[in-house]
Amino acid sequence: MVEKKKLSRRKMDKLRHRHQMLAAALDLFAAKGYHNVSMHEIAGKAEFAIGTLYSFFKNKEDLYKALIVEMTDEYHRILSDALFKENDTLAAIGEYIAAKAEFFTNSVATLRLYFAETRGASFNIKAGLDQDIRNLYDEMIEKLASTMKRGMDRKVLKEGDPYYMAVTLEGITNAFLFCWLEDPKRHLYASNVPMIKELFLNGCLTK
Repeated sequence: MVEKKKLSRRKMDKLRHRHQMLAAALDLFAAKGYHNVSMHEIAGKAEFAIGTLYSFFKNKEDLYKALIVEMTDEYHRILSDALFKENDTLAAIGEYIAAKAEFFTNSVATLRLYFAETRGASFNIKAGLDQDIRNLYDEMIEKLASTMKRGMDRKVLKEGDPYYMAVTLEGITNAFLFCWLEDPKRHLYASNVPMIKELFLNGCLTK
């Protein structure tokens, strides 16, 4: 068995510093929007010199891209794991709904930025980032659709278009997440997971 090489102390420090910078940027971008945040603000919030920040990211656009791509990659990894964690279709759907709760309810800033990037007419910056995220989104919908198709093949779900079933579930979960963002005390997403699953399955289960 090949052992994984441990990172050096220097590389571990660099990773930690990068994480601190991205975390600071996330809070600021979520609160103020991309165009109202400066590199100096991010450096100050992260408690690093501005030169140190520029040694990690060449400019604000580069930093923003890194943040969005990292956030999106983690989001889709968690949802993919949830879909294939359970062989049972209904359990997989439940895991998917709950995984969104676990990912977003730990970070209001992440959820706020997610909606800023996915609910607007366009993304905040260009240079291909919007297409990168769109590709990841499409890949996730296809994975969800394959779960729906598996459920149909097993006669658990009604016959229909698995893609549109996937889009429907995505829309329902996002609607509940948006309610939670608007009023977290009244619309806590995690406590509504059973209701979301029931609402979706009521129209999809075989009789």
